[in-house]
Amino acid sequence: MEDYYFRLKGLCVGYNGKSIINDINIDIKKGEILTLIGPNGAGKSTILKSITRQLQRISGTVLMDNRDILDMSFKELSSNMAVVLTEKMKPELMTCHDVVATGRYPYTGRLGRLTKEDEKKVDEAIELVHAGGLGARDFNAISDGQRQRILLARAICQEPEIIVLDEPTSFLDVRYKLELLSILKNMANKKKITVIMSLHEIDLAMKISDKICCVKGDKIAKYGNPEDIFDAATIKELYEIDNGYFDPVFGSIELPKVQGEAEVFVISSGGSGIGVYRKLQKQNIAFSAGILYENDVDYQLAKLLAVNVITEKPFEKISDEAFEKAKKEIAKCKTVINAGVTIGSQNERIRKLLEKAQSMGKLKFSNL
Repeated sequence: MEDYYFRLKGLCVGYNGKSIINDINIDIKKGEILTLIGPNGAGKSTILKSITRQLQRISGTVLMDNRDILDMSFKELSSNMAVVLTEKMKPELMTCHDVVATGRYPYTGRLGRLTKEDEKKVDEAIELVHAGGLGARDFNAISDGQRQRILLARAICQEPEIIVLDEPTSFLDVRYKLELLSILKNMANKKKITVIMSLHEIDLAMKISDKICCVKGDKIAKYGNPEDIFDAATIKELYEIDNGYFDPVFGSIELPKVQGEAEVFVISSGGSGIGVYRKLQKQNIAFSAGILYENDVDYQLAKLLAVNVITEKPFEKISDEAFEKAKKEIAKCKTVINAGVTIGSQNERIRKLLEKAQSMGKLKFSNL
């Protein structure tokens, strides 16, 4: 039997006794990162509030180290689980240091006095989230992004076995999103702290998570490893995307391709075409791409954005069929862009295509 540390068994969650998500079954090992993804209003926050006893669950069990958390006192639970939810705290007359220090209260005596060791842990947590300059400032006078870091410091200061976060990257710029997730990853890897969170940024969820839970409708739509979740069809269905694409290779959301006859034929290799594809799409210009090997990074994006892609099997010499298709494409298009293709022994025929485009006065070089 797998050694799972946190388990949801037949959990049903909702409000006022009415279930909105049923039969949730999730098993997480110690030190794993579980991320909930799904559209707004799907119930991700409801699940998080239910497993932290912020909401009364409808039915089912939530087990931590094989104990139902309902059997734990609030002090015991808070010693093992730290929570960072989206509700904005507005403590009166509290500095950021004071807020972080509340994370030590499960360990203090009846008077709530902090020892020197407690103070040391507060300072260490503040430094860990790179908020050293915020300690003396009024918590209500700092930015939303700074608040998020202070609340994370409070959770770290709590020295939990599990940390639960609802959209922790909200209000953070790119630098601090990456920084915060790096902190969580290190906590999981080095201290074996289990992390359960919701994220809107599916590209980040794809990169940091050990397990992904897709929340939609009245059930868990899919649960598993990131590599099993992040395919174009699953994400399209989960978010009901009908105006673009999810690219699992780049972990990106792409706008829909420009429809119509191709005006431009792009010749590229090894990533040199990516910037050209995006520029043409922004300019609303339909384009074709080729001849691309199916293991070329350019192909991964071209198949989403180009109206036509001429391909060849990896490591093979360019076939007569692909070569003739490319010549016809050059003849049809107004412009041929050399995006910086690298020519070797296997794709030598690309040189002839460029010469043909040059002789027709269609060849241009990308200035990207």
